[in-house]
Amino acid sequence: MGGGAAFRQIGGAIERWLEAERGQLPLWLPVALGGGITAWFLLPDASRWIGFLLACAAVALLGLALPGRLGRALLIGGLAMAAGCGLIWWRAERVAAPVLARPAVVEIIGRVVRVERMPARELMRVTLLPGRSDLPPRVRVNLEAKDVPAGLAPDAVIKLRARLMPPAEAAVPGGYDFARTAWFAGLGATGKGFDPIEVVTPAKASGADLRASLSAHIQSRIEGSGGGIASALATGDQGAIAMEDVEAMQRSGLAHLLSVSGLHVTAVTAAAMLLVLKLLALSPTLALRWRLPLVAAGAGALAAIGYTWLTGAEVPTIRSCVAALLVLLALSLGREAITLRLVAAGATIVLLLWPEALAGASFQLSFAAVTAIVALHESPRMQGWFGKREEGRGAALPRGAGVLLVTGFAVELALMPIGLFHFHQAGLYGALANIVAIPLTTFVIMPLEALALALDLVGLGGPAWWLTARALDLLLWIARTTAAAPGAVAAFPSMPNGAFALMMAGGLWLALWRTRVRWVGAVPLVAGLLWMLATPAPDLIVTGDGRHLAVRMPDGSMALLRDRAGDYTRDMLAETGGSDAEPVVLSEQPGARCSLDSCMIEHRAGSRVWRVAATRSPYALPWAEFTALCRRVDVMISDRRLPAGCTPRWLKLDRPALARTGGVAIAFRSGRVTMVRGAGQHPWLNPPKVQPSYVPAGKGDYR
Repeated sequence: MGGGAAFRQIGGAIERWLEAERGQLPLWLPVALGGGITAWFLLPDASRWIGFLLACAAVALLGLALPGRLGRALLIGGLAMAAGCGLIWWRAERVAAPVLARPAVVEIIGRVVRVERMPARELMRVTLLPGRSDLPPRVRVNLEAKDVPAGLAPDAVIKLRARLMPPAEAAVPGGYDFARTAWFAGLGATGKGFDPIEVVTPAKASGADLRASLSAHIQSRIEGSGGGIASALATGDQGAIAMEDVEAMQRSGLAHLLSVSGLHVTAVTAAAMLLVLKLLALSPTLALRWRLPLVAAGAGALAAIGYTWLTGAEVPTIRSCVAALLVLLALSLGREAITLRLVAAGATIVLLLWPEALAGASFQLSFAAVTAIVALHESPRMQGWFGKREEGRGAALPRGAGVLLVTGFAVELALMPIGLFHFHQAGLYGALANIVAIPLTTFVIMPLEALALALDLVGLGGPAWWLTARALDLLLWIARTTAAAPGAVAAFPSMPNGAFALMMAGGLWLALWRTRVRWVGAVPLVAGLLWMLATPAPDLIVTGDGRHLAVRMPDGSMALLRDRAGDYTRDMLAETGGSDAEPVVLSEQPGARCSLDSCMIEHRAGSRVWRVAATRSPYALPWAEFTALCRRVDVMISDRRLPAGCTPRWLKLDRPALARTGGVAIAFRSGRVTMVRGAGQHPWLNPPKVQPSYVPAGKGDYR
């Protein structure tokens, strides 16, 4: 009897809490949907996915049996999580396409479906439909800009020779998994084409690429990275921005300005609404007879849709356009425009259409930022501090600056776990940089650029372009100065999935509830943070092909096996190791014993010294000498198959072993070994494959 009374008391308390939070309950629908999608990505195989669906069904049945809001919440939540898991499973199977089985040099005659120009790298990226049974249905190749013939545009048919490779999985634990991205994009191979490139059938004149033409025009008016940023703002084309300036924007926390998203779509929509409203209001007849705000909202909707189409209709832009249209609909109906319900509706639409977007940094960063901003400004305390009031400009300006500063810090805190999880680093001064950069971009650069483009129609855009270029110079100066400041970036090693999940769950709990129960979210948030900080940084990182490795030095820097490792490999290994220092060469470090064919170094972890050796060339080593080396070391690494007589004390990572594990990261002190590959059965891990037919090698081929 006492137990039943206690149960009823607890149930009553939960019902009262849910009643107090009834306005917030719909916000958890996209969270539940995303939870099901996340479960599918994290669980390894179909049996676990089915088990998760059955567990969700059990939760829904329990909700059906319970009365009140708790029952309805469990019912809807269980169904939403099951829908998320089933939706992403169906989506992954629906986009299934064969993948290239092995690297090959092939001849392609295919139709161009997409062209991406990258002037800063002197490249053009082309997506093709080869139309060959021995190749994937969709491939992507990079072409040298000097080799691109006239007439290469979408819908053209071209002939070229290219070296193609299967989409690469993450090279190291926590790295970028291009194989997963390529699977959902339908890409079965990527590579590099080489001269000669022949246009068999030019693109139709009516199909001229307006986006490319506009980008080229903007870059002709503003040179260098400034022109690249200007074209990125207008068309989403970032190819003309120098790599060092892209890195500076990332390190300074301003990279979001380069991707067409909510900020840009909002600016275009608001500008169109304001312009139409002011022009129509000049006519007293129209002002009296028409509902001008409704007409202006329609113009803003058309501007948002047109801008989304012009910038390539990428997923981030589409979800920003959806959000803008929902805001305009709310304004038209006389409802409050910017609310968390609007954010939840936008997230739900995106997850229903592109459930795979949840796993990408773009979705997580954009919705985390918007959720943090809206939740902060819906807070009664924030409204009391920074709400509008009758006051002069002298008091309003500091209040506005305070709003920007607090909002900037809140956004940086919300984005920091996501940045650390995906990129292993987070900017520390981004809030301060954004205080100036966001108003500069929204209220100066974009209006000036729009004015310059409009004046170009009558040949008078020169002065406006000059002003735009000076404003872009200021933006780049802010990015470069912030990025170069001491301690501008905090670097951390790869974060465990569990730690990231705890921080995200805690952050959502804090943001979406309104009663004091929301502070319970601080528990998983702090637990995830402590877990992340307690995770040991790897002492040894080996790429999946066995060609590259990095060993941590006593000063915290990473030493690389190969002297001529490329910039991408160097940055990847340093970021995975949580080091912001420039990688060094292993053969030049004290204690390393290296030759042209092999290298061995001792690494002290606690009271033990670990010996690590690796091969550096494809040449065979003297048998007795090599087997003796294997017996002396704890870990032996090679990009080829090692003989059975090579028996290191602890771990042998040769080609067959790495084919099973993928890239490996090892923390010697704790004995923690992290691998890229587990026992997962996701479709991109074991895709259907096509065997390419090699063509005779000719002049200019890669051999």
